[in-house]
Formats: sequence, C-alpha cells, structure tokens
Amino acid sequence: MHRGSIRHAGRRPTHPGAILRADVLPALNMSQAEFARRLGVSRLSVSELLLEKRALSAEMAVRLAKLLRTTPQSWLRMQEALDLWEIDQDPERMAGVQPLDKRKLQAA
Repeated sequence: MHRGSIRHAGRRPTHPGAILRADVLPALNMSQAEFARRLGVSRLSVSELLLEKRALSAEMAVRLAKLLRTTPQSWLRMQEALDLWEIDQDPERMAGVQPLDKRKLQAA
C-alpha cells in the first residue's frame, strides 16, 4: 500500500481530472476546448481526462505543469496514488507474484 499521504488510506485518491474539472477550469473560467488548445492536445483527450476515463500520462503532466505553472511531479503523484490504490483494491491481481527468497536477492 502506498504510504506517506495525509489522506485517509481507505478513501479513493482524487483523480487529477477531477481536480481539473472541479477546481482548475472553473477558476480559469476556461472551456474544455480552449484548455485543450492551450495544452496542444485534442478536446477528446481533455474530455476523457476530466471525466476520469483516462489516466494522466507523463506528457500530459508536463503540459499541465507548463500551462499552469506547477510541476509535473505534483500531477504525477496524484495519478500514482490513484493507480496504487486501485491495485491495492484487488489483491488477486498480484496473487501470482511470489517474492524471491532473501538469499537470492542478496546474491544478486
């Protein structure tokens, strides 16, 4: 499980698109079309991100950071927290991965 966050561990982390949809675009008084144009991406890309149908890519994080004068890391940390939380919700997903014996790791 991802640690180091001050949020409640059982709560689903906020998708970066939700932050953009609920906070950023209204504060900028900007349409999705204009936001997409300024980012240099398609309106569909922005729409899918805002609707949380698409994960935030590293490239989009860089574009957002440049446009909004933030850091790509801040956007990527949001996506990473969500990705790790979602994996944590399905323990069977990693059931086939068995940890190596410590002696094997020390010899490597």
